[in-house]
Amino acid sequence: MVAMNDWTPEMPSFVPFKTKPHDSHPSIGHLTLLVFEAVMEVVCVALPGYVIARLGHFDAEKQKFLANLNVQIFTPCLIFTKLASQLNASKLADLAVIPVIFIIQTLVSYLVSLAVAKVCRLKKRPANFVTAMAVFGNSNSLPISLVISLSQTLKGLHWDRIPGDNDDEVAARGILYLMIFQQLGQLVRWTWGYNVLLAPKKAEDDYDSDSDDTRTLEEGNNVDEAPPGAGGVLIPGLDSGLVHDNAHEDGNRSSDESDVYEPSGRTPVANTSRASPNESEDEGPDAALIKKRRKYKANGTPFTLPNNASDDEIMSFPRMHELDEPEPSSGIKGLFLRAKFGIKRNWLALKVKLTRASRRAFHGLPVPLQTALVKIGHGTSRFFKGLAEFMNPPLWAMLIAIVVASVPDLQRLFFQDGSFIKNSVTSAVSSSAGVAVPLILVVLGANLARNTQSQEAKDPEEEQIGTRLLVASLVSRMLLPTIVMAPMLALIAKYVPVSILDDPIFVVVCFLLSGAPSALQLAQICQLNEVYELVMSKILFQSYVVWILPSTLVLVMLALETVEWAT
Repeated sequence: MVAMNDWTPEMPSFVPFKTKPHDSHPSIGHLTLLVFEAVMEVVCVALPGYVIARLGHFDAEKQKFLANLNVQIFTPCLIFTKLASQLNASKLADLAVIPVIFIIQTLVSYLVSLAVAKVCRLKKRPANFVTAMAVFGNSNSLPISLVISLSQTLKGLHWDRIPGDNDDEVAARGILYLMIFQQLGQLVRWTWGYNVLLAPKKAEDDYDSDSDDTRTLEEGNNVDEAPPGAGGVLIPGLDSGLVHDNAHEDGNRSSDESDVYEPSGRTPVANTSRASPNESEDEGPDAALIKKRRKYKANGTPFTLPNNASDDEIMSFPRMHELDEPEPSSGIKGLFLRAKFGIKRNWLALKVKLTRASRRAFHGLPVPLQTALVKIGHGTSRFFKGLAEFMNPPLWAMLIAIVVASVPDLQRLFFQDGSFIKNSVTSAVSSSAGVAVPLILVVLGANLARNTQSQEAKDPEEEQIGTRLLVASLVSRMLLPTIVMAPMLALIAKYVPVSILDDPIFVVVCFLLSGAPSALQLAQICQLNEVYELVMSKILFQSYVVWILPSTLVLVMLALETVEWAT
């Protein structure tokens, strides 16, 4: 018989409220501290830019210069080093899931913004503003900094499929994922966002206007640069990035203007014409050629054969350049000039013969075939012209990185320890890449200082519905998309058989983008189009100063819980 003192009730095997230990991430208190450290690292790097801008030493022009410099040099270096060292042929196919997730996130944010605008009883124009704030999130400056910081603090982000995975590899993969998301966002932002969602108030009346700002935005690159003439440039390109080459545009415009420029008065051209001394410059068989040549010489632009040149122009083209024969001179210099002129003249003559022969062959074809070839030629020309305008330095860096990563020999040449290219070219590119993220954050701080300063509302409508727009924008960007996307991302991570969905840092990136603040570049578009500028500045302050810490903490917790559940 067992004594009562020796008997103890048997504990049940299942305790209803027993919490499961988390092996993949730290406790909630420690996780809060780690996220706070990551956010504070971003704040500390951006703070000097904020302070200097508030003191008046970092104006809009200097911000524009540094932002453009970052887009043109340092960001492409960052993209190349991270992508070319991490990618391979097998990973490229897995990256196809990123555009799918981007489309899902964009669609969810769009539908959420429509619902919020309807609840808030907003008209079409303010509803479009809320949609822009919801759809276009920051995929560059802040997420990149957070990913780099989290990769160094959280220990549950290593991928078990990669032997010897380390913190640097985790950060590199995170930047790779963010760059692809960012370029997709840039494409949509500067088309649908600029021309539709954040269009000027009287866009319908001014649609056919030929303003320089509109033309520059529609014809420029993307990315991440701001159009010329902007009142202030926010992180262009990467989040700020399609992107415009101002000098290139100005050069083209001045060149086009020079084609029709007629200098006042006569411009004598001595010792260059082969016309008879007794023959007047403005008379004779070559008078038109002399006048045309004089116009081009006066403007400093060489005469070239136009694509749609007539037969007369083709026949007279060699004589146009015949007038440019150098003066006779002796010595080595004269011999060099004569040889150079001879080569140039023979090449031009060959070019004219080929043009003439191709024209004869073309006109000898049946008319339907000629029409088809003309259409194909025009379509091909437009395609490559649009491709050249769409490409920007970050996109070129991404393309070069994909080529290098796809060829194992090239990848070893650039990244194998001990190789000459690795110790020279790759090391120099890596050094420049280290400047990109700090410079982005310094410009970010300066942008916040400029956009959070007191401004007067230009639109009376903004004073009436400004608070509703602010709340609707924050809810549509940082709250509701996360609530909708969190279960979807969890199901995708668990059941979709794509390898990168098992990568913890990829899941973190997807969650960070689902609730990231509105893109900084939207403030620049609002300034250009004069659309709710005061509300935009309040949104930036609330997003990047007030709500960034709790939002980031929740997003990281959801991402780590999803990683643990999916595995």
